[in-house]
Amino acid sequence: MPDPDSIPDDVKWRLAAGFSAKLPFLYDRAFRAELGDRYDEIEQEVWMEAAASAFEIAKTLSLRVGTAKEIADTLRTIMVILFGPGFKTEVLDISQDGAVIVIKRCPFLSGRFDADSTGGHVFRKCMAFTLTAVPRLNRNFSVRFVRTMCTGDRQCEIKVAKSEPAAQGKTGKI
Repeated sequence: MPDPDSIPDDVKWRLAAGFSAKLPFLYDRAFRAELGDRYDEIEQEVWMEAAASAFEIAKTLSLRVGTAKEIADTLRTIMVILFGPGFKTEVLDISQDGAVIVIKRCPFLSGRFDADSTGGHVFRKCMAFTLTAVPRLNRNFSVRFVRTMCTGDRQCEIKVAKSEPAAQGKTGKI
């Protein structure tokens, strides 16, 4: 029996991340039949709460969140930390107030197929996490999904931009 310390960290991380990417779909398969559409409502709350981790990770690692590009880069980093190295992404800097995260490979899609999930529910998980994480990183910014692989597009495109009140200089307190 090998000692866990003898297994290289990158191998342990890859295996743990692969399992983590499958876990939501295993829960989906186990509970959806019993709960029906109520499952989506309950699960959305879980993913929104998980997005609180984004702020904590950014704070702990001193990741920057002042511009749209910084938020996009930080979100990419956080997604890899939480969900593993299966992401293939890049950030397009459009302006100080706008950036686009392009995702060309997503571990949730391979996780869905590997876990033999019923599929069709990946977007809700990602959307709940992402829509909650961005304003927690910087309340003056919001995010919008332009394209998504889980709904048939070739790649995901997630636009990070100043939210309307912030763009007009009305940032108010949360």
